[in-house]
Amino acid sequence: MFTGIIESIGTVQEIKKDKDNVHITIDSTITEQLKIDQSVAHNGICMTIVAIADSLYTVTAIGETIKKTNLSFLKVNDGINLERAMKLGDRLDGHIVQGHVDQVGTCILAEETNGSWYYTFEYDESIGNITIEKGSITVNGVSLTVVDSRKNEFSVAIIPYTYDHTNFNTFELGTKVNLEFDLIGKYISKLYSNK
Repeated sequence: MFTGIIESIGTVQEIKKDKDNVHITIDSTITEQLKIDQSVAHNGICMTIVAIADSLYTVTAIGETIKKTNLSFLKVNDGINLERAMKLGDRLDGHIVQGHVDQVGTCILAEETNGSWYYTFEYDESIGNITIEKGSITVNGVSLTVVDSRKNEFSVAIIPYTYDHTNFNTFELGTKVNLEFDLIGKYISKLYSNK
């Protein structure tokens, strides 16, 4: 479980294909605090650390993860949002995030608005995911509040700190992002769709 509060931005150093799997090596300031078998959210994707060497660590994504996330767009030198799993007893500063990406969305608007930033993302509503105004959403692992919800799209506003300390500052029109919809909303939606 995660909170959606990004700790660090890692830099992708190597991407190595191995059959249907992809091994991703990342350079990060939090590597010295990590251990093998630990779960870390990478742009909101929960992946297990399989190797550590100096400031580098490696995770492996299976074919299913690659199909359902934006990992296929990842390149060497890309910045990636990192968050270690939350500890019991810590404050829950964001919202409950599983690290299980529901689908990939597309940035269709990115603009500065007098010191903050406003983004709109489009997604495939036919999969059954929903957003509501003032509800929670996770974009590339960042816990956010929906400020505007419409059919198959939603908007969020980003404060300068979030802009400076996540990879949101690289988003432009067409950027593919990982979306994890609100856990409670998913259960309620599923419950009503089964009636």
